[in-house]
Amino acid sequence: MNLEKYKNDFVLDGFISPVSIISENEARTHRELLENAEKKLGNMHYQSKIHTIFRSAFELATHPNILDIIKKIIGPNILLHNTTYIIKEAKSQSFVSWHQDLPYWGFSSDDQVSVWLALSTANDLSGAMYMIPGSHKNGMKKHISVKNKNNVLTQNQSIENVDENKKILCGLKPGEASFHHGWTVHSSMPNNSNDRRIGFNIQYIATHMKQEKNKEDTAICVSGEDNYNYYKEDIIAKNDNLDDIKIQRMKNLTKKYLSVVSSKN
Repeated sequence: MNLEKYKNDFVLDGFISPVSIISENEARTHRELLENAEKKLGNMHYQSKIHTIFRSAFELATHPNILDIIKKIIGPNILLHNTTYIIKEAKSQSFVSWHQDLPYWGFSSDDQVSVWLALSTANDLSGAMYMIPGSHKNGMKKHISVKNKNNVLTQNQSIENVDENKKILCGLKPGEASFHHGWTVHSSMPNNSNDRRIGFNIQYIATHMKQEKNKEDTAICVSGEDNYNYYKEDIIAKNDNLDDIKIQRMKNLTKKYLSVVSSKN
């Protein structure tokens, strides 16, 4: 694993893709755990803090192949802030408009990395992500709200006049991941395939970053030391067994998270 190249590409382009993290068999196992849980919980799309109820999610989020890259990009002291499944059902018209992540999260700085780990095939047919190389270098861009029931984004936020001639498709096999910066402009189209497009999304931040929208926000240190203690500590799942306490915790944390990203202040 060429960590120096990954860092240089991230700094230059605002993303790196694809990166092999786990085997396809391992990805299949994690998908099966998710889909077995859905038999009890229902669709798990966009539920927050998955690592507080699934041990498998925490194991993926702390996988050395991921953390080694994160440490190279933002330094040794890292908080795991959020994990969520992003799922497009087969033949779904759901899409994600061109946008940036950081304007809606309430963080005090941009020492942050998003990881998107494929648990099923993500390609042009199934609605993989597109990135605009170098778009992270100029900070926040103006977003407008364009209402569309198929837009996955909470506020229907969208960036106008994106030069789509520059877009790069981040196709991923199961077990591969992309890494992107919170200012990187990205989007994805509908899933026209016959399979679910399942991604496991992980958010990492440097320990010095404050949460300016939610004083009750939670995170957990997964590398180095947290000498700031700006966040309440998440409770990590010890196994993949589901109980009412875990489920209620996830629902509460999801509600808090959505209240932050839905806020315009």
